Amino acid sequence: MLRVQGLSGGYGKGLVVNDVSFDVQPGEVLGILGPNGSGKSTLLKMISGILPKQTGTVEIADRNASSYSPKEFARNVAVLPQLHAHAFSHTVRATVELGRYPYQTGLFSSWTAEDEAAVNHAMERTGVTHYANTLIESLSGGEQQRVFVAQALAQQAPLLLLDEPTNHLDIAYQQQLLDTVRSLAVDEGKTVVSVFHDVNLAALYCDRLLLMEQGEIAKIGLPQDVVQESIIRSVYNADVKTQAHPELPKPQMTLLPSVKMQQSEPFQVDETQFTVTSDSVLLKTESSLKTVSSAVHNPGMGWYTTFVNRRVGADYDCDDVKKEMEDYLENRGHHLTDTVGMMTAVHTEHVEIKRFVDEDVSIVISVTAGVGNAVDVSKAREREAYIGTINTWLIVNGRLSEEAFIQSMITATEAKTRALQTENVLDPLTGTQATGTSTDSLLVAATQIGPDIPYAGPITPLGKLIGAGVYECTVKAIRTYKEAKGWKS
Repeated sequence: MLRVQGLSGGYGKGLVVNDVSFDVQPGEVLGILGPNGSGKSTLLKMISGILPKQTGTVEIADRNASSYSPKEFARNVAVLPQLHAHAFSHTVRATVELGRYPYQTGLFSSWTAEDEAAVNHAMERTGVTHYANTLIESLSGGEQQRVFVAQALAQQAPLLLLDEPTNHLDIAYQQQLLDTVRSLAVDEGKTVVSVFHDVNLAALYCDRLLLMEQGEIAKIGLPQDVVQESIIRSVYNADVKTQAHPELPKPQMTLLPSVKMQQSEPFQVDETQFTVTSDSVLLKTESSLKTVSSAVHNPGMGWYTTFVNRRVGADYDCDDVKKEMEDYLENRGHHLTDTVGMMTAVHTEHVEIKRFVDEDVSIVISVTAGVGNAVDVSKAREREAYIGTINTWLIVNGRLSEEAFIQSMITATEAKTRALQTENVLDPLTGTQATGTSTDSLLVAATQIGPDIPYAGPITPLGKLIGAGVYECTVKAIRTYKEAKGWKS
């Protein structure tokens, strides 16, 4: 639909855009990114004909853009500029109706049913129908932006050129607008080229990204190929971290402040900071720990200062475990967004907590172990699930990489399984070696202050500590459980 070849130009004789080439197919959304002054808006203005080009060509629907008459061009290309000037006072509806100008012929052309339907549809999709009779100048900047987007949609052109369409919009209207733009591409086959200031929005909604730097293309490709830490850092001169979107295969970027945003003084977690009662094992830290866990409350990755391993009776039965856990935590004064909560059927006074140190690395391990309903995971398909819990907490005084978090979980799980083997814990149904219980839970947390720890496999200093520590604490916790039950070791 759109082909740009060797496009150069700018204001006066100076080049703001230099030798830019790309193409966009029907049904595709291309996002243009770049720092302030990189030529994003200038490029869009040259494609739309608002600014003259010095060299290069722009083809629309396999035809040179310069060969179109103004009305022909407007029937093929709808343009949403960054700034709007309205010299005359119009209602919202009259403003949107201007989008149908390219389809009017003669001095006294009549308004058609097709015109009416296009205007109504555009206003509905952008949520401005209830402003129909309101004067445009009385609206906020964000509301005005939605009206001008509606005007562009009413034009019903196969190519949309949008210059920062989400400017002035709050997040709800950003989502609504970009959902609309995305559906125009997917459902109606429209071609969309849009300038974005927000890298994350562009990566989320666009099929491809074009990254500008000093008037030239720094990178063009799929979002995951463009939104890379090294590329963004180089082009924007900003320190960032990239990660996958939690629900979609799209990259998202997080800015890393250069100033201290949290406690700068080193701190460590040790066994003295734990509080053990008949009700729970509790750890409260002076600063947030980066945490990954399979907890009941706040599972997954996050930053927390409060960690609760709560005892429930063997007869515990609840239809909404998560809500009941929230109520429990709130009733005890724990802040829900700052707390990780687990459950165990084991008497929490029997917890094993110990600190392990090797050179610059130190960890604290907490284990509660109930193995009355142990399970051989390789034969789990042959049996029903029964409640039984080995809850393992691993607190690391250091800065873990993402690889180290995952490796810590693997190493801790292997050590737990070895402890079960040492204690000859069997699956009571199959009589085979147990590997855990059906409701085991694991937590790995790190201070993210102190030594950098890139790996945590069994042969690394941290991995050796985890292996020995989890094994020792799990063996002791199992033996304590057996003694409480009156079992023979």
